[in-house]
Amino acid sequence: MGGGGSGSFLKVLVNNLDVLAGPVVSLAYPLYASVRAIETKSAVDDQQWLTYWVLYSFITLFELTFAPVLEWLPLWSYAKLFFNCWLVLPQFNGAAHVYEHFVRPMIVNQQVVNIWYIPKKGEQERPDDVISAAQRYIEQNGSKAFENLVNKFKTSNPRRSILEEVEVERRARIQRESEAREVNPFFNPDYHQY
Repeated sequence: MGGGGSGSFLKVLVNNLDVLAGPVVSLAYPLYASVRAIETKSAVDDQQWLTYWVLYSFITLFELTFAPVLEWLPLWSYAKLFFNCWLVLPQFNGAAHVYEHFVRPMIVNQQVVNIWYIPKKGEQERPDDVISAAQRYIEQNGSKAFENLVNKFKTSNPRRSILEEVEVERRARIQRESEAREVNPFFNPDYHQY
């Protein structure tokens, strides 16, 4: 008789996994990890959690926009839960992957059109975008000078991707742990206490 109650409890737990685990995975753990990231000096964890919150905002906007359609998809809440797990868990670095391969190329590398910009009187004749400035520079200095300028900028501002930063941080941690094992006699396999 006692087995029926625990079986019913497990059935209710499994049926409501998305409702129970969703807030923990999507909000509670990222909130905790974000606060910890603020308190560390490492920029890598700051990037990870800023990236996560950007993606979480996109997911929330998507859900708000397509709520009537998503109500008809019975597995949406589970798909969202698994996707958030992939984004959040440090073993996967999903947030960094999505940001590097989808969000960054779409937003950072493309010209963003500001639909709220209203030019002041007299500004209509003066193009202010990057393409116009580059064309003026090429007209004034030539295309070779422009290429030299771009190459100079690339070499003076090397920027690693978030995934590269995570890998550098992981290697540094492994190196620190290795050094700690060499110093600490308890980690040394040749250490014998008699």
